Amino acid sequence: MNMRTLLLASATAATAMPALADVNIYTTRQPELIQPVMDAFTEATGIAVNLAYVEDGIVERLKAEGRRSPADLVMTVDIANLKQIVDADVIQPVESDTLNSAIPAELRSDENLWFGLTTRARIVYASKERVADGEVTTYEDLASDKWEGRICTRSGLHNYNLALTSAVIAHHGEEAAREWAAGVKENLARKPEGNDRAQVKAIWAGECDISLGNTYYMGLMVNNDEQKAWADSVRIIFPTFENGGTHVNVSGVAMTQAAPNRDEALQLMEFLVSPEAQAIYAELNNEYPVLAGAELSDLVASWGSFEADTTDLSTIADQRPAALRIMEEVNFDG
Repeated sequence: MNMRTLLLASATAATAMPALADVNIYTTRQPELIQPVMDAFTEATGIAVNLAYVEDGIVERLKAEGRRSPADLVMTVDIANLKQIVDADVIQPVESDTLNSAIPAELRSDENLWFGLTTRARIVYASKERVADGEVTTYEDLASDKWEGRICTRSGLHNYNLALTSAVIAHHGEEAAREWAAGVKENLARKPEGNDRAQVKAIWAGECDISLGNTYYMGLMVNNDEQKAWADSVRIIFPTFENGGTHVNVSGVAMTQAAPNRDEALQLMEFLVSPEAQAIYAELNNEYPVLAGAELSDLVASWGSFEADTTDLSTIADQRPAALRIMEEVNFDG
């Protein structure tokens, strides 16, 4: 074979080989929080990942774009947001033995529409000085009058608290959940205000003794010069339901209906539940991997272990309208 023939053959082979497509993601998480795991995927596969941060209106954007959407995947946090995406009919089911074997059934959609990637526990931050060991036990106990004037929390209408209230409904029914919400309100040291970190600051300032919060905020506070003192003033306690475990929520991923690069997007979804990716992803966000046996960061491991509640998150999401109604009826934020 002469040189001209060899060059022609090489050019023909290169033309016939399909180029790897990119994966395009709409995410409500800051891109820098997930970029390292995307970089690991690109290094392993050669497939590039493009992240578009969509803080608000992700559902409206997908509906407006329809089948023309460039987005292959949506990544977001909280079961309420995942349910909103499902209800908007902008995603498609994904059949994958890899995803189903890696992710516990309660942390993914029964219809394979969304898949949990990491979890965060809704825990109690407790004053090291004013709360005794063993004093915090169950979520139900937060309505006990022993906590009168001792609890701080963000708005009862926030997604994180609505998810917890939805879990109370799933465990005990609406009437019991209404009594619980009213009891917790009676125990508030102040009207709900601020975010989860603001409640820890209030504990540090002596305004209350305990607060509800997500675990990963501890990671954010200990790495912040101003907020480290707040974090040092509290310890994390994992309450449970009387007939269950500690309430958890998820960050998750779903494939859009458009998904122009479906095969590559599926490769990324499956990579995200690999041991390597789970360790990276969980450490970046101070969260817990969904994959059993995946490595925890040293910081997260230092908070201790807990038994996650096994109530299906889809069941909890179905209770959200009732949870919102209850919080409004008891005027939780009033």
